[in-house]
Amino acid sequence: MDLNTVAEVVSPAGVGQWRPGDAWLAGGTALFGESRPAVRRLLDLAAAGWAPLTAGEHGLEIAATCTVAQLAAYAPPPRFESLRAITRGCCHAFLASFKIWNVATVGGNLCAALPAGPMIALTAGLDGECLLLAPDGSERRVPVSAFVTGNGATVLADGELLRSIDLPARALTGVATFRQGSLHTHGRSAALLVGRRDVDGRFTLTVTGSTWRPYALTFPSMPAAETLQVALTGTIPADGYVDDVHGLPAWRRHLTRTYAEEIRRELSS
Repeated sequence: MDLNTVAEVVSPAGVGQWRPGDAWLAGGTALFGESRPAVRRLLDLAAAGWAPLTAGEHGLEIAATCTVAQLAAYAPPPRFESLRAITRGCCHAFLASFKIWNVATVGGNLCAALPAGPMIALTAGLDGECLLLAPDGSERRVPVSAFVTGNGATVLADGELLRSIDLPARALTGVATFRQGSLHTHGRSAALLVGRRDVDGRFTLTVTGSTWRPYALTFPSMPAAETLQVALTGTIPADGYVDDVHGLPAWRRHLTRTYAEEIRRELSS
């Protein structure tokens, strides 16, 4: 899609430059995917030079401009076992060509806020926290599970920028697994679940793909099968499951429950 209303590209761009009619540009795979007649100027974040991935004692910082290819190729420290277990699987859930992998960004996938966004599953499943920068230079932090509020909807205010996603070391040093399913072999994810068991025994199940927004269920220890299923019923409303050409809500709900039990059994062993 050509953005033929754009009159200027500001590169590099940063906080304080935004004005009405602007759009932040990272990889552009989502931005250029549909007509945006209100956009007059692009603010180029890719030229900002942010380090894509920064590991430390605190955990891992993923820049919003980190590409899928950079994340998939990343070799995390050995202690980040949960990250290692699910990263490549979530990256492959894009079902995209190498061209897309080298352009699409982690931040862009979160901001697009599509139910099937695999970077939402990855970062929410690892207790990720978004760093948001406002046009006036102020900042706030929002959990990834609360950042996406619906299909194509986020908590971003006008001009606000997603700078990075922080994954805490606590969530990276346990064990993790994921399940993904779709109607077709190369179809869009109809359900994408991430399960994680921390070193202290805490169990977290994150549901995406099948729902309009991510849902995270946390238990102090591994729950029984019935306990987990009851929690899913109580957490995800009946109208919370996606209804589109990629799968009916009843089927997505069944897939979610099936995958949840598979994950529970795998991480119980």
